[in-house]
Amino acid sequence: MAIPVSAQLPGETSIPSAVSTAPVTKLAPRHSAVVRVTHWITTICFFTLLLTGIEIVISHPRFYWGETGTVLTAPLFQLPIPSSRRLVPTGYGYVLPDQNGWSRALHFEAAWIAVLTGLLYVISGLLTRHFRKNLLPGRAGLSWRGLWTSFAKPFRLKRTSAAEASSYNALQRLTYLFVIFVLFPLVIWSGLAMSLGFASAFPWSVTLLGGRQSARTIHFFVSLALVLFLLVHVAMVCLAGFWNRTGAMITGRTATR
Repeated sequence: MAIPVSAQLPGETSIPSAVSTAPVTKLAPRHSAVVRVTHWITTICFFTLLLTGIEIVISHPRFYWGETGTVLTAPLFQLPIPSSRRLVPTGYGYVLPDQNGWSRALHFEAAWIAVLTGLLYVISGLLTRHFRKNLLPGRAGLSWRGLWTSFAKPFRLKRTSAAEASSYNALQRLTYLFVIFVLFPLVIWSGLAMSLGFASAFPWSVTLLGGRQSARTIHFFVSLALVLFLLVHVAMVCLAGFWNRTGAMITGRTATR
């Protein structure tokens, strides 16, 4: 007896299996809770310090070197902006609204919050070996060719690969370490050196910087360096994927395929 075999009609096609070959998106661990919390607190403090610092500079946009500096002293350099105080010679025939009172008070409060947050981050990073595992570069990346490649590649304005975005290159690691252990301590030190109370308690700290006015000038330039770092940092985050990187700093996990 013949067994009937179903014939496939010309218009019919075979149905593929239900197994999908699309890449599966997973959430991989990226940042610890301490890193995320201290990052966002520092971000808020930094923008507060930047805004209030601009208001403080506007009240006297002249910088000196040494212990003293007044309107009767020749400045080391002067910003080409009007002042918020009529007695400060700027070359402009008008003055800006004086916001020096509230800006100084808020500047000092935000600075102390940033200092305490930074101490928590550094202590946690040392205890959990965060700096050694995530920020200390290896020998392979410290070659001149490797550093130059890390420096030149972002200028191509190409989206980084998933493997590159999952970790920092040697130049990024060195930059983060320089900001954490050089620029931030220096901006705190120079800021404290402008305080009369701190200067009277630790006069040597002011002397090492060349005087209170020298500390103010150093504080200004270090602040500019931190602003430059912030601009480069945001640009690198955008190249690596802004929403993915920002989400990782909020949730602690990043999407990988």
